[in-house]
Amino acid sequence: MSECSHNCGSCTENCASRDPKSFLEKPHEMSRIKKVIGVVSGKGGVGKSLITSMMAVTMQRRGKHAAILDADITGPSIPKAFGIKQRAMANELGLYPVTTKTGIDIMSVNLLLEDEKTPLVWRGPVIAGTVKQFWTDVIWNDVDYMFVDMPPGTGDVPLTVFQSIPLDGVIVLTSPQELVSMIVSKAVNMAKTMNIPILGIIENYSYIKCPDCGKEIKIFGESHIDEVAKEFNLEVLAKLPIDPSLASVCDKGVVELFEGDYMEAVCDKIEEKTAD
Repeated sequence: MSECSHNCGSCTENCASRDPKSFLEKPHEMSRIKKVIGVVSGKGGVGKSLITSMMAVTMQRRGKHAAILDADITGPSIPKAFGIKQRAMANELGLYPVTTKTGIDIMSVNLLLEDEKTPLVWRGPVIAGTVKQFWTDVIWNDVDYMFVDMPPGTGDVPLTVFQSIPLDGVIVLTSPQELVSMIVSKAVNMAKTMNIPILGIIENYSYIKCPDCGKEIKIFGESHIDEVAKEFNLEVLAKLPIDPSLASVCDKGVVELFEGDYMEAVCDKIEEKTAD
């Protein structure tokens, strides 16, 4: 172990004196944000962007002002789900999010590019710095619930979000596969290390319902989410089906029109656990 320089910003040691809250960044001075919820997973492809979008839409339908900070810089799909084509605007005061048809504020790197298909060949520190700027440089106006769509894993960007943004809690997302215990454990242990409250677990792609007989078909096998949740003393907030209608509204850019009560219980729990 090297001698302590007392500069936690450049140190990789996980010493007892390190306080994760010491790295928190202040939002833009004109921003007003009440609650911030992260959506995380230990692996990709489990539907974080879809779930993030649905939670924001559900909160907006409840009369709350919802916002989405798209921290998945190299795979930003939030603007596509909402059908957003215009670019974010800026002036001498700061950068402004784009507002969807129903009033949800969104900031994503795709809203800053001339061509949304342009790949971002950036190294980790640049990507992490961009996410931090989405918090510090964007003017978020009177947001009740901000949802942060995180990239998978436990790398630079999730670490930057956990250290820089004052999260009120995280939702852990997974799917019903044998790897679920390992996947959840990575996300849960990282959140615990950073002293971030874990609000619960959502299992996506839990089953598909037969359109003829209504039988639930578990195409990824039997769920293990209840055992895993018990292992970590967490609550299962929802088990969501594969719903072709959801995929359709996202592909068409009209996720705000999705029908169903998939996120009602989840949003109930978010409001309950983050109440002042």
